[in-house]
Amino acid sequence: VSIARALVTEPEVVFADEPTGELDTATARSIAETLGEVAASRRATVIVATHDLDLAAMAQRRLDLVDGEIVTQG
Repeated sequence: VSIARALVTEPEVVFADEPTGELDTATARSIAETLGEVAASRRATVIVATHDLDLAAMAQRRLDLVDGEIVTQG
């Protein structure tokens, strides 16, 4: 519900904090695909904070943090 609510206003930037954290695999994949479609179709920037490596692998750009410092970029 919170993702749908956030997308109704068609923002230029979407912030998602652990959007797949408590979801089963199929639902998590669906949410990840939805965020990707939003980014592509609306030309929106989607910024995600996650521990889900599968979700992180879908990103066009990725920053990894360890102890609050950027350790890798890609």
